[in-house]
Amino acid sequence: MAWRTSANVLPLIAPKAVANEHLRITVREPDGKTRILEFANVGQEEAVRRVVARGFRILAIEHGSDSAPQAAKGFGTHFPLNLFSQELLALLSAGLNLTEALSTLYAKEQHANTKDVLAAVLQSLREGHSFSDVLAAHPRHFPEVYIATVRASERTGDLAQALARYIAYQLQFETIRKKLMSAAIYPTILLIVGGLVTLFLLGYVVPRFSVVYESSGRDIPWLSSVLLSFGKLIYANWQLALGGLLGAIGLLAWGISLPYGRALLLDAVLSFPLLAVRADEFRLSRFYHAVSLLLASGVALPRAIGMVSGLLGVSQRDRLAQCQMAIDQGRSLSSALVDARLASPVAESLIKVGERSGQLAEMLERTTLFADEEFSRWMDWASRLIEPMLMTVIGLVIGTVVVLMYLPIFDLAGNLQ
Repeated sequence: MAWRTSANVLPLIAPKAVANEHLRITVREPDGKTRILEFANVGQEEAVRRVVARGFRILAIEHGSDSAPQAAKGFGTHFPLNLFSQELLALLSAGLNLTEALSTLYAKEQHANTKDVLAAVLQSLREGHSFSDVLAAHPRHFPEVYIATVRASERTGDLAQALARYIAYQLQFETIRKKLMSAAIYPTILLIVGGLVTLFLLGYVVPRFSVVYESSGRDIPWLSSVLLSFGKLIYANWQLALGGLLGAIGLLAWGISLPYGRALLLDAVLSFPLLAVRADEFRLSRFYHAVSLLLASGVALPRAIGMVSGLLGVSQRDRLAQCQMAIDQGRSLSSALVDARLASPVAESLIKVGERSGQLAEMLERTTLFADEEFSRWMDWASRLIEPMLMTVIGLVIGTVVVLMYLPIFDLAGNLQ
């Protein structure tokens, strides 16, 4: 890997990272120690924001393109964070200390890349580093919220409870995600089957009807003529049509397999007005839950808000910056969120109760539960509505093809009568 050092550390030169670009940031901790943090596929602006949020001072920033395959080093594949946290919690609850628990997980691990990550974590722990600092050295596998939760637990000495809170946070998100995936399966199958039936009609059935009509020597309706010509074109170039179809499916599958491709597809889907509103509500719910998790772990409110601002959309992040300025000026969280249009009436009421009672973390979590239940109800309603709508559209498309095929026959029958 070739590294280049930025000439000036403080200006944010590149808002987004180039594909496969890595950042190596040399920082100084509050206690005066110097360490190196590495970020993969993260923009310089975002990386600097994360470093500053953790209270580090930046000394140097180096850019490098990863020309070596990282999978061989254990950093190129997804780390099963939820499973790791659940197993670690089970071992800690059984009475093992942290090093013993991690050694047990390392010994039973079969996946080479995950085993390499665990080996690196164990090695750093045995060198005397704190668990949170060890996790922070691997930002690709351990998100900032997770690291902050662990760091806060190191002050209270209750790592098991912190892991339990994070697992509950992730399980709630996974429940919503699985519901979304389940709701999308049936419409996807409908679209695939409907598309295949339509292609079969156009590429196989329609050309045979065209032969019959041409041999009759009669004039046929214009729309039927267009349909027959299109069917003959597909039939005459079926290899090219089939190759194009398979190529398009393969390209779509390849794009979805990439994080950037999934993000583009998701942005395109969520650009529809109704979906955009619901997506903003869902992001806001995740934001409330993440702030609740950090507050329960002992992280201060201004820092907690800054750490999880990336969960919001672009426009929401701009309004959140105004909210943070208002909080810094001494305003309450509820009024600042309302002025920034980041709180529903229910959220405003619950957060005000939390501010009065000193249970802000609990009230934020209840806000999340209320929003998630509402989102689940909307998702059930939308799935019940989309399925008949898709069936209607597919039926109309197939019915139109069939009617246009038989229209000359109907015309011929009318003339005979």
